[in-house]
Amino acid sequence: MVHYDAIDALVAGARQEAELPPPERRRQLREALGLSRAQVARALGVGPSTVGGWEGGRDPSGEARDKYAYFLNSAREKLAALEATAQAAPEDGQPTPESEPGPGADDVEVLHAAQPCVLCGQPARHQVAGFPQHLDPAACTAATASAASARAPESAPARALEPERGQVRLRPGRRVQAAAPAPDLIGDAVATALSQHGGDTEAATAALVKRAIPDAMLLLDVARKGGRYDVVAHPWLPDILRKPTARGSDQVWEARPKWTRPDLPAGHHQVTSLDINGAYLSALKTHLPIGQLEHSTGDVHDRRRAGVHLITPPVWEHEDVLPNPLGSREEPGPLWVTEPTLRLLLRLSGPKYQLCDQPQIHESFTSGATENLLEKFRLTLKEARDRALAEGDGVTLEYVKAMYAKFVSTMGESNYNRELYRPDWMHLIRSQAFANLWLKAHKAHEAGLMVVSVQGTDELHVIGDWHRVFTEGRAVTEVKVKDVYSLGQAPADPAAAGEASD
Repeated sequence: MVHYDAIDALVAGARQEAELPPPERRRQLREALGLSRAQVARALGVGPSTVGGWEGGRDPSGEARDKYAYFLNSAREKLAALEATAQAAPEDGQPTPESEPGPGADDVEVLHAAQPCVLCGQPARHQVAGFPQHLDPAACTAATASAASARAPESAPARALEPERGQVRLRPGRRVQAAAPAPDLIGDAVATALSQHGGDTEAATAALVKRAIPDAMLLLDVARKGGRYDVVAHPWLPDILRKPTARGSDQVWEARPKWTRPDLPAGHHQVTSLDINGAYLSALKTHLPIGQLEHSTGDVHDRRRAGVHLITPPVWEHEDVLPNPLGSREEPGPLWVTEPTLRLLLRLSGPKYQLCDQPQIHESFTSGATENLLEKFRLTLKEARDRALAEGDGVTLEYVKAMYAKFVSTMGESNYNRELYRPDWMHLIRSQAFANLWLKAHKAHEAGLMVVSVQGTDELHVIGDWHRVFTEGRAVTEVKVKDVYSLGQAPADPAAAGEASD
């Protein structure tokens, strides 16, 4: 006898997945309600960049899909209700519809559904630089006055209405936003960790370092709010940026220096090993590709774009006094390099330096780029680091260091960071740190110091009075002494030699 119980149970438990609108509509629904990715992510129990991935074309599954579909349906219903209210507003004595934006209003957009104006709270049909508001000051003032008179007691004296702190002040022809206090995510996280561990700084530091990656991703999302460009977390990537095996490496060369001066002058030398502070933190300011990398051929470099390039590097003839800016590479021939490495080589081949010939570019994978894509993120971390140094706050210092170091190291193919997969960015940021170190070595050389060794992102060994060139300290613009050691033989002491002969 055939038993169908298992089949019946399977069919009974099966259900169709919740339908989702197209990716572009998902983003529109969220933005129409004035919600950030971080806010939606917290409500759904995922990371901000996961929401970004869903808005970019990836689809969730299982319980996450059900929650996301519920949010999108609720957002659609909310916007429909707001639109119905806005359409009925003229019949209720509300201000008449606003005029269309005039010429030059590049940051003005027409909303699909009315949203509360940031000044008066009444439905508005336009947004200026991402902020819903009335374009006509008279309409906004009338709506504000009407709402205020409805709330205020009859005996209350009339007074001019001013925007509250953090709101947008409307002025003819342009938008000015008052400075609003930004959330101190770093300070709040440190305070919470210390409270949870009863003031035990070691335990609090360990807990903060452990959660550094998701915290960095949340900070990135908050820092990008209102930014001109969206962060594409999981773009298509060419094969040269993909690892052939789990333990292998892709084809991009980062130009990591590992150089020691081959010969020193005769005599005894005192060498100072300098440590470059916050190397990766400073390197976050680099030209990063915004969108999907596009392939091109030819010996042409467009400074408005960034990515990776296949080049034949120039011959470097200064290995006896300065490291090769291409790093410690032994194999000859063409290789794939990053934007910072190529820009450094082009700079050194120019009329100011004239240290090498121009590299030859064969092909490239690039996208439109900006140097400020991570600038708010970088400045937030830098300010927290500076504040921690001034206050002797070791917990915050270690937490911030873990945030930017792990952010860079895990944005490639990593099991520890599924929110952001940008190996191109990882290579570019690392290469920028190497390029920054090379320029410091060249600065020391030009100032008359003897460069002895250049290692990694933050090690510079020199002979001479380095205080003439660099400022000592712990800020990211300063250096600190890591070690002092001697090389060579000290001159013989004639007196000691005479005593030995006796």
